[in-house]
Amino acid sequence: MSIRFLLSIVFLIFIFSCSQEKKEISIIKESNQNLEMISAYREGYEALTNNDPFYAAKKFLEAELLFPQSEWAPRSSLMASYSYYMQNYYAEALSNLERYLKTYPTDSNISYAHYLIAICYYETIEDEKRDSAPLIKAKDKFNFIIKEYPNTDFALDAQFKVGLIEDILASKEMYLGRHYIKKGKWIAAINRFKYVIEKYDRTVFVEEALHRLVEINYKIGLIDESQKYANLLGYNYLSSDWYKKSYKVFNKDYEVKKIKVTKKEKKGVLKRLRKLFD
Repeated sequence: MSIRFLLSIVFLIFIFSCSQEKKEISIIKESNQNLEMISAYREGYEALTNNDPFYAAKKFLEAELLFPQSEWAPRSSLMASYSYYMQNYYAEALSNLERYLKTYPTDSNISYAHYLIAICYYETIEDEKRDSAPLIKAKDKFNFIIKEYPNTDFALDAQFKVGLIEDILASKEMYLGRHYIKKGKWIAAINRFKYVIEKYDRTVFVEEALHRLVEINYKIGLIDESQKYANLLGYNYLSSDWYKKSYKVFNKDYEVKKIKVTKKEKKGVLKRLRKLFD
């Protein structure tokens, strides 16, 4: 046996042993990472349960970084976003959710991510006052969920939320329309009330919008136009107080009973927002 051949055998044995050693080290390292990741995730979950969402978000992100290739990584990312949402850190939640969508585009929980994005926009409505941007973004995202994930619970709630958002958007148009009436800007007011009828015909503001169009058109001498809206109001809402007020526009001797506003407790964003536009 030549020395060259012997050296070759020894070299192959050495390479194989090193390969086995590296493989064992890799398995041990991966196992340790897995345990660390599970530990971090568990800590995050416990923190969230104990009403400490800030620490929970930190631990969930840590779990994601420890084992980015595991099935737990996208779940950890979503849980971190949810933790940010729970402490009203909407900007951080949105940023992390957008990163999630780019990093895990095929994850099975992606519908939840879209829903949480919509909810984050929805929750910022009360802080934006008269700014329509979060309203529009929330509505667009909810409509996306209804279209792309129609058979989910998220779609069902999205439909409900879109209805509330349309009420808020309509109330904004009504607020502006009333403002233009006070300023004597009749055309601008007419355009606002027409927009409510065309775009938000399923909201509670349609009756008033029709009445305002009756009122303004009559005031500026467009009697036929005024009569048209009065007929439309009567056909759809004959027994409403707004129709009675419109009837008096053409029949001055008719006595209109005062509209009684009953105060009801309503939960959620709609109750807080509509007060801004009254």
